[in-house]
Amino acid sequence: MRIICAAAMILLLSGPAFAQDAHMQQAGEPDKDKTPAEIRSDKEAKRAYERSLGNIPDKGTTDPWGAVRNNNAPKAAAKAASSKPRIAN
Repeated sequence: MRIICAAAMILLLSGPAFAQDAHMQQAGEPDKDKTPAEIRSDKEAKRAYERSLGNIPDKGTTDPWGAVRNNNAPKAAAKAASSKPRIAN
């Protein structure tokens, strides 16, 4: 009786796992063909996405340190070449 009960439990618990596996696309399988309605909705979604990108205003260059940086400060002078020759190791 215990064996029959254990076998029934295993069958009942493994059923949902097999049901989930049936619709999964395996590696290497070709993609299934799209219906005309799916193709139409993909094109509409792409057009809507591109229209929404056009609604984003162009921003100028941003300088996050602009309020901190002093624009009147003199530029750092370029380092003059040293007269000492370099020693190669």
